Amino acid sequence: MSPDVELETSAAEPSRDPDGLAALLPRWHRLRDAEEGEPLRALLAVVAEQLDRVRDGVQQGYEDLFVETAAPWVLPYLGDLVGYRMLPGYERVLTTGLHRGGRDALAEAVAPRRDVAATVANRRRKGTLHLLEELSEQVADWPARAVELSRQVAHTQPVKLHGTGRRGERGRLVDLRDGAALALAGGPFEETARTVDVRRANSTRRQGGWTPAGVGLFVWRLKPYSLTSSPAYCVDRARNLYTFSLLGNDTPLVTRPVPEPSPAHIAAVDNVPAFITRRLLRDRLADYYGPGKSLVVRRDGEDRPVPLADIVVADLSDWRYRPGRGQVALDPESGRIAFGARSAPRQGVWVDYHYAFGADMGGGEYARPDREPVSPGPDSAHAGGTCLDADVYRVGPGQPYRRIMDAYRAWQHARTPGRTGIIEITHSGAYQEQLDFDLDPGDRLELRAGVGARPVIRLLDWYSNRPDALNIRAVHARCAPHERPRVVLDGLLVAGRGINVTGPVGAVVVRHSTLVPGWSLEPECAPHSPDEPSIVLERTTACLQIEHSILGTIEVIGDEVTEEPLDIHLRDSVLDATGDDREALSAPDCRHAHAVLRLHRTTVIGEVRAHAVELAENSVFTGRLHVARRGIGCLRYCFVPLGSRTPRRHRCQPDLVGAELSGHVRPLFASKRYGTPWYGQLADRCAEGIRRGADDGGELGAFHDLYRPQREDGLRARLAEYTPAGTDAGIFFVT
Repeated sequence: MSPDVELETSAAEPSRDPDGLAALLPRWHRLRDAEEGEPLRALLAVVAEQLDRVRDGVQQGYEDLFVETAAPWVLPYLGDLVGYRMLPGYERVLTTGLHRGGRDALAEAVAPRRDVAATVANRRRKGTLHLLEELSEQVADWPARAVELSRQVAHTQPVKLHGTGRRGERGRLVDLRDGAALALAGGPFEETARTVDVRRANSTRRQGGWTPAGVGLFVWRLKPYSLTSSPAYCVDRARNLYTFSLLGNDTPLVTRPVPEPSPAHIAAVDNVPAFITRRLLRDRLADYYGPGKSLVVRRDGEDRPVPLADIVVADLSDWRYRPGRGQVALDPESGRIAFGARSAPRQGVWVDYHYAFGADMGGGEYARPDREPVSPGPDSAHAGGTCLDADVYRVGPGQPYRRIMDAYRAWQHARTPGRTGIIEITHSGAYQEQLDFDLDPGDRLELRAGVGARPVIRLLDWYSNRPDALNIRAVHARCAPHERPRVVLDGLLVAGRGINVTGPVGAVVVRHSTLVPGWSLEPECAPHSPDEPSIVLERTTACLQIEHSILGTIEVIGDEVTEEPLDIHLRDSVLDATGDDREALSAPDCRHAHAVLRLHRTTVIGEVRAHAVELAENSVFTGRLHVARRGIGCLRYCFVPLGSRTPRRHRCQPDLVGAELSGHVRPLFASKRYGTPWYGQLADRCAEGIRRGADDGGELGAFHDLYRPQREDGLRARLAEYTPAGTDAGIFFVT
C-alpha cells in the first residue's frame, strides 16, 4: 500500500448520510473526484440511498416477526396464525388516505396490538368477568366494570337459606333504610335487586339488561384530567364562597383512578374515572381527600392542606349551607367550597382536583407530544441537544420572572436575530396583567405552558377608555413576507377578553389552548358575553392557525379591495359562537370575512360567512355556511345545514339522504356549553350519517380522532366472542 494513500479503516457500518459511502473511499479518490466535479460522490449517494432502503426493509422484515414491532398491515397475518378474528373496519386502514398520524391511530383503534398479542391468553379465560374488563382496555382503551346482571334479579328467597350470609341476601329487594345502597341505585356499582326485565342487554332498539342471562359492561369514555395548585375562584358576593374552577362555573369532580391490585380484581369506583358524589365523598373522605389523591384544598398560601377533620361534605348547590366555625364544606357534585363566615381565607385558596373531558383539547396539564425541544436559554440549566434554536424565559414561583411582561421585556432587551424567544409558564396559576406584544420584523415569540402546567391568563378591565385584549402588534408597517413576525400560544387558557392581532404579522398559532367562548362563564356554564369575539384580526396579514384548541368567535376587519384575503386554518378544534344563530366567523355587521378558510376535523357552533372555503373535511357546521366565492374549494365528508351557500360538495350530509329525510339528519350534541364534561361531543342518539360520516368511518367534528364508533364496534365484536354461552352481553356507557 502506498504511503500517500489513506484508507478509512472504521469497522462501523455506513451512516444514513448520503456521503457515508463516499467517506469510505481512499482520500486520493475523493480528491480526484472533487477535481472532476464530484460525479462519483453523486453516484455513491444514489447507491447509499438504495442500500438504506434495503437495510430498512431487512430490519422491518425482522421486526414484522413480532406483534410488538410489526407494521400495522402485518398484524392480520400474525393474528391469523392463532385464529385471531379481525375487528370490523380494519380494511379502511389499508385503503383510506388518512391524514398524518391518522392511519396509525385508526389501526390502534380497530386492531390494537395488545388485543392480537393476548388472543391465546384470552381464550383460556373465556367467560370470566375479569376478561371482559380487560377487553375494554385492550380493544377500546376504555376503563370498564363488568357486572353479572343475573345476580341483581329479584327472586323469592328459600326459607331454609334465610339469613345465611351473602347467599341469603342475593336477589333481595331494596332496603329503604340503607342510604348507601340507594345512592348507588341505577349505576354500575348498584347492589340492590330489580324485577325481571324482558329486554335483552344487547338489544339494538331499547336496551334492558336485568335478565337471568344478562351481563353488563359499564364503560367510562371521558378521561380524568388533573389541575395542580390551581387558584380557586372567589364568588363576588361573598368572601367565604369559592368554586374549584377558576372561571367561576360549576364543575363536577372525578376520582383519580388507581390501578387494580390484580388481574382477577373486579373494577371498583377507585379504578375508574367516576364522578364523586356527596355520599361517596362523605363515606370515604380519607380515600379521596389529601395530597396525591382526588382533591385537596389549601388556604392562605400554606403548603399543608386543610386538615381532614375540618372537612364536611354538604350540598352547596344554592349556597344555603353554613359551615360551623373552623369547618370547610365541600360539594364534589358542583365543585364548590364554603368556609365559615368568621374564618374566611384572607390570602386566597388553592386546589388540586380532577375534572372529566373527552380528549386532549384546549388548555390542560396533559402531555403535548407535538412540542419541539429547545436549546438552553439564558435561564435554563438544560445542556442537551437542540431541535429549535431558542432562548427560554421561565415565569412562575421560584423562577427568574414572576410576571409574563417581565420576561417579555427581558427577551426584547436581549433578543438575537434568528432565535425564537420562548416565555414558559411553569405552574397552573393565574396571571392578571395587561399583555401587549409589539414585534419587530424577524421576531419569533412563543408564549407557552410548561410541562404539566395549565396557566390561566385573565384579561381584566384595566382601562376604561380602550379595549383590554391581549394585543399582538407588528411595529413596522412594511416588511418582507419572510421577515414578518410569528407568535405561538401553546397550552394556555385565556379568559376575560380575547386576542387582537394588528399589523403585518406573519403567523399566529394557537395550539392546545382555550380562548373561553363568551370570555367567561356563569355558574351554570352559560357564556358571560356571548356576542364578544375571541380573536380579532384587524388590518393584518396574519395567517391564523388553530390546532387542538377551543375558542369563540373570530372577527376579521380589513380592506377587501387592496388586500389579499387572510388564511385561517382550523384543525381538531371547536369554534364556538355560543349559539347556532350567532356568527362564528365573519366581519363586522354580519358581512363576509375577508379570509380563506381551511378546516380539518373541526366542530363549528354558529354561522360562518367567509370569502371562500378552500377545503373543509370531516367537519360539522351547526349554523349556515355562506361563502362569497363558490368557484374555488370544496367540502368533503361534512355536515352543512340546509340553505348554506358552499363550494362543491363530496359526500356531505344531509345531501346523501335526500330531500325527504334531510330535516331528520342533523348533529345532536351531548352538550354545547363550554365547561361541561361532555362539551362538543356528539350524542349517542345522533344520526349514523354524522356519527360515522367521516372518510374513515369515524364521527364528524373535533373528536374524530377518538374513533369512538370503531372502538365501540370492536368492543361489541369481542364481547360476542368471549361472553359465556347463553348470555346477553351489553355495553352501558356511564359517560
